[in-house]
Amino acid sequence: MKTVGFIDYFLHEWHADHYPAWINQSSGGEYCVKYAWGAVDSPHPGGKSNRRWAEDMGISLCGSIEEVVEKSDALVVLSPDNAEQHECLSRLPLASGKPVYIDKTFAETLAAAKRIFQMAEQSGTPCYSTSALRYAEEYRQIPGGELSYIGSWGPNSLETYSIHQIEPIVALMGTQAQRVLYTGTEEVPSLLIEFTGGRRASITCFPCGSPFVMQMHGAGRTYLAEVKSDYFQAFIGHMVEFFRTGEIPVPHEQTLAVIAIREAGLQAAAAPGLWAGVPR
Repeated sequence: MKTVGFIDYFLHEWHADHYPAWINQSSGGEYCVKYAWGAVDSPHPGGKSNRRWAEDMGISLCGSIEEVVEKSDALVVLSPDNAEQHECLSRLPLASGKPVYIDKTFAETLAAAKRIFQMAEQSGTPCYSTSALRYAEEYRQIPGGELSYIGSWGPNSLETYSIHQIEPIVALMGTQAQRVLYTGTEEVPSLLIEFTGGRRASITCFPCGSPFVMQMHGAGRTYLAEVKSDYFQAFIGHMVEFFRTGEIPVPHEQTLAVIAIREAGLQAAAAPGLWAGVPR
């Protein structure tokens, strides 16, 4: 059995609650989450302390990031709703040479995302990040190279959940986004993303819930994809394979493009009606 260590801003959150069992099941018991560390206890009403979470999960709570890194064969930096913490939380894992998965949203800005990857490059540490929606079977059946337009919609906030729509759009349409326009209302955020060659994609975030759906057009054909597959299990399977091989499953170029589009989208949301350039 090989050990996985969790590093989180606070440990009582949905990803940390579910990933351990999924990693164990997907790997057939080859990988097991044994160690964890959280910077603070859960700030949410009724949230568990890190110690209580570790006791309930049967995971050893470590006293420092250094201890988790030393004891683990593979590392997961979580903090899924606090992307601003990733640069700090990843520093020691990315100096370890051990495979490191960094949860969504990878970084708040393109500049921060580049710094994180530079840390990994300096030490030769394999790392990657992705939204689990990249692995939805419904999207993976679409011939992305042909697409000229994608209309996408999904649930919850632009800041936290837009990653789940932007990631598959980049996987299907490539990394050459040029500018972003806010087209939503005060209650329902929506973005128009323009790529090279006049290609476009739109995303809409419905705050009261929505399935993940894409309507796509390209090469004279239209496709409709509503996500119903178990994309989290597919995502975990790729993570486990990354732990085994160290081979990076998502190109860094795509991750940087996703973060750059998100950054431009938040800038566009602050100035509706004005195009925001995608940073490079």
